[in-house]
Amino acid sequence: MQVRETKAEGLKREIEIVVPASDLEARLQTRLYEIKDQVKLKGFRPGKVPMSHMRKSYGRSVMAEIVNQIINETPRSVIAERNERSAMQPEIQMTEDEGEAEKVLRGESDFRFTVAYETLPSFDLKETDGIKIERPVVEIGDDEVEDQVKRIAESARTYQPKDGAAENGDRVTMDFVGKVDGEAFQGGSAEDSNLVLGSGQFIPGFEDQLVGVKAGDEKTVNVKFPEDYGAAHLAGKDAEFAVTVKAVAAPDAMELDDELAKKLGLESIARLREIVRGQIESQFGQATRQKVKRQLLDQLDAEYSFELPEKLVEAEFNNIWNQVSRELEQSGKSFEDEDTTEEKARAEYRKLAERRVRLGLVLSEIGEKAGVTVSDEELQRAVIDQVRQYPGQEQQVYDYFRKTPEAIQSLRAPIYEEKVVDHLLSTVAVTDKTVSKDELMKDDEDELSSAA
Repeated sequence: MQVRETKAEGLKREIEIVVPASDLEARLQTRLYEIKDQVKLKGFRPGKVPMSHMRKSYGRSVMAEIVNQIINETPRSVIAERNERSAMQPEIQMTEDEGEAEKVLRGESDFRFTVAYETLPSFDLKETDGIKIERPVVEIGDDEVEDQVKRIAESARTYQPKDGAAENGDRVTMDFVGKVDGEAFQGGSAEDSNLVLGSGQFIPGFEDQLVGVKAGDEKTVNVKFPEDYGAAHLAGKDAEFAVTVKAVAAPDAMELDDELAKKLGLESIARLREIVRGQIESQFGQATRQKVKRQLLDQLDAEYSFELPEKLVEAEFNNIWNQVSRELEQSGKSFEDEDTTEEKARAEYRKLAERRVRLGLVLSEIGEKAGVTVSDEELQRAVIDQVRQYPGQEQQVYDYFRKTPEAIQSLRAPIYEEKVVDHLLSTVAVTDKTVSKDELMKDDEDELSSAA
């Protein structure tokens, strides 16, 4: 086999591989001999078929198998021998001339093909002793817990029908039809909808206009959608709702006691408070983790600069762009609604793709040097978590992951990244800083900038 490099520009490589016809012939003879005892041809006893007949009957199909094997195995071994790592699956190019291809399958010609790929960049890892992380933490007070318990109690609150006019705190059951510019819009109509007045669940001004209504009343409610409303085609628009009040109910007294807990399937109010505190701690803990990780990745990103494989960047950009496009479509918004243009957005998301690829390579190298691995048990737990998200389809989802290596890899990557982040956090300076709940929960400017 002959190997010749035909391109070496930056990270791009192209090599030509030639497998002589004599090598192909030797492989063919070996393979035909291996299957000789399995072949059954009329007029010959098993294992007694002459090689000339074997070649005439099976030579072409066996040679096709050999060619496929060479294509599947040789590029990987050649790249490894060159002490290189391909960033993505190499591209194989071979003759499109049917006559030349037929000669190869008949063993009359050398098999010649090229392998094009980009190598992963090599870079030196830098010391992490200069990285300093400020970990934001929130002290969870009893008031925070009590507020959450009250919200839970409100959701479990019971109501009794009343004959009088609706007041704030009362629940109104109604049918309504909403229109903008005289036309009904999707999601603007409902039947037997329950609304607690003063809860702030509907468009600003809607609930205020229902104060004083009684069962059987029909009322026209005029409101204006907020300028920042999620559905762009409704944002800032005037709307008219035709409301039919079907019932008004007053709330029962709300007691934060063991009886409330028992309604929720718990033994006591103390147990409810314990669970709520744990949920708040988990919520705040996740927010803290995100901000700590963001600081770490920002500092790593500032430390490294090297050439990136173009195809890796392009693949990552396409993933991001598809996500952005889906979100815009679902919200009914455009780039203009976001005060930008598609051209500017593409440039920004291209930078984000480059950041993700660069950080992914850095974290991978750090993890490899530190001996970070993902165990089969961790992968199995990740698969189970995915399966649980599709009740009724558990077996199909499990079979999908079992049969699809790429899907398993998609689960492995984030687990590996988090373990590398944990390793790094154990080696850098981390100091705690007490912050308010609002400060902790404030969204970063661009949460997409994670390396994942």
